[in-house]
Amino acid sequence: MKPPLEKIGIIVKKQDSRAQSLVKQVIPWLKSRQFQVFPDPAMLSPETADIEQSAAMVRQVDVVVVFGGDGTLLYGARLIGGTGIPIMGINLGSLGFLTEVKLEEMYAAFDVLRSGAYQTEERVLLDVEVVRGDNVLARHLALNDAVINKGALARIIELEVSVNSQPVLFTRADGLIVSTPTGSTAYSLAAGGPILYPTLEAFIIAPICPHTLTNRPVVIPDRDAVVICLRRGADVMLTVDGQVGTPIQPQDCVRIRRADSTLKLVLPFGNTFFNLLREKLRWG
Repeated sequence: MKPPLEKIGIIVKKQDSRAQSLVKQVIPWLKSRQFQVFPDPAMLSPETADIEQSAAMVRQVDVVVVFGGDGTLLYGARLIGGTGIPIMGINLGSLGFLTEVKLEEMYAAFDVLRSGAYQTEERVLLDVEVVRGDNVLARHLALNDAVINKGALARIIELEVSVNSQPVLFTRADGLIVSTPTGSTAYSLAAGGPILYPTLEAFIIAPICPHTLTNRPVVIPDRDAVVICLRRGADVMLTVDGQVGTPIQPQDCVRIRRADSTLKLVLPFGNTFFNLLREKLRWG
């Protein structure tokens, strides 16, 4: 048995009236069962709250519970950062590979948190740096992926990829994805990448619409360091988990390695990954 999780931070999909209404019903129920509830300040005061206030809320709780889809959980993961606080998702979205708990299972899942009978799964994070010359311009943690992509009207870009200082690929493409196993069912999958079991110690490097058909996705050990340098292109952006963007210019490099911290994903009813694949991808 694990320690009970009784201090609950609540994060809700923004501008979703259904999610907001549901949470207003759930909070009194939680309080009636002696849970301490800490709503995201962005839910209480959406016009004035900032991300620092939300991050401060996270540091007060035992677990963060997200009501929404995978995008909302990625936002919650960004708030958690490397703190080690676990996160659980209530799926109100469409696919929901990360928000595993179905709406009809929600109250039972809260009871499991209280009893300590839940499981947690450690998910690898990417440590992503944007480097210009000798300067680090930005640094982010990513649960799903780091994506280098051209703008809507920009032409094809040229990227040079190395792994552990060894040249691997020079590609002309719309962009490139470096994905964790968790992110293998997201953008990387749409780019032709493989599905990886979430706890595998590996990364995927997947070109986006490469000019050469032999440029295929590659799977590497997550102990390796990846460097991607932009050699040619305009209006190019690094996007982390679809949440944060950093503009990059020719000769900038993006350094990616496995982060020292992980994200703890709460699985109240045990591992359901293959069931998720069958259901979400309609494998029968």
